[in-house]
Amino acid sequence: MKKLVVAAGIVASIAFGVPAIAQTKPTIPVIVKDMTSPYWRAVLAGARKAGQDLGVNVVELAAQSESDVTGQISILEKAVGSNPAAIVIAPAQPAALGKPIDEAAKKVKIIGIDSAADTKAMTSLLSTDNVNAGRLAADALAVAITASYADTEGDIVMITSMPGVASLDQRAKGFKEVVAAKYRALDITADKVADGKPATVRNIMTDLIANTADLRGVFVSDPIMTLAVAQAVAEKKSDDKINIVGVGSDEELVKLLQDDVIAGLAVEDPFRMGYDGVKTALAASKGEKVSANVDTGVTLVTKANMSSARSQELLKPKVK
Repeated sequence: MKKLVVAAGIVASIAFGVPAIAQTKPTIPVIVKDMTSPYWRAVLAGARKAGQDLGVNVVELAAQSESDVTGQISILEKAVGSNPAAIVIAPAQPAALGKPIDEAAKKVKIIGIDSAADTKAMTSLLSTDNVNAGRLAADALAVAITASYADTEGDIVMITSMPGVASLDQRAKGFKEVVAAKYRALDITADKVADGKPATVRNIMTDLIANTADLRGVFVSDPIMTLAVAQAVAEKKSDDKINIVGVGSDEELVKLLQDDVIAGLAVEDPFRMGYDGVKTALAASKGEKVSANVDTGVTLVTKANMSSARSQELLKPKVK
């Protein structure tokens, strides 16, 4: 029986990338929403750096895609079973991850990053102030429209990449609040929610271009969909300027910002989120007091300030 238990321990350790030998370092799994996007790669890079600096074995985990909620729940359950010091997780969907996090937190400290979940069991949540990101985007879009048209009026639209994601809903909320309060001559004529697929967003934007007579601006609440919108705008036949402001960044979006295709990007700090997530998890695992909520910051980057040291740090995080 003892041999079987040892063998099972080896399998579990290999599955989570941890050597089967006795560990001298604490192990902290970091569960993100996927491994492919620049955003999540930057989060994991920050987590790795924290592991190096703080002497932690960081185990990088993710489901097949951001929409694979079932896969993320399974990963969380397996991570709990590996007896880590603590777990860092970016919940894929608030409602679905609530109860699994409740159960996990009975056995180990859970640190949330990026997104909240329907639970009060997380020891700390490190995230962008997404309402503020939407507010910054609204101001940026108004400034861009004023520069293009010498007034701050006309039709604008919003596109959210998928439903049921708290961070995206908060960005939309902040955007609408500022437009209503400060830019009443800007009319939000469409508020579209897509299905998480770039092709869908591109088709939505193409239809909006064709059916909105005085379309002067669009707000898109995540980087992948911002690129899809930019592609649709680039293909339009009219010369009317449609200003685009998005949230997040990657190499393609930086190039579009440089080329004046995109007017502004509200850029988060995913590297810090990953780094401070591991740092907070380690502290919590030792019984140290940690903040219940940490704002990891958001910065508006435009062509005018994109060469600054801080903008470059955010636009080109060291992900290796």
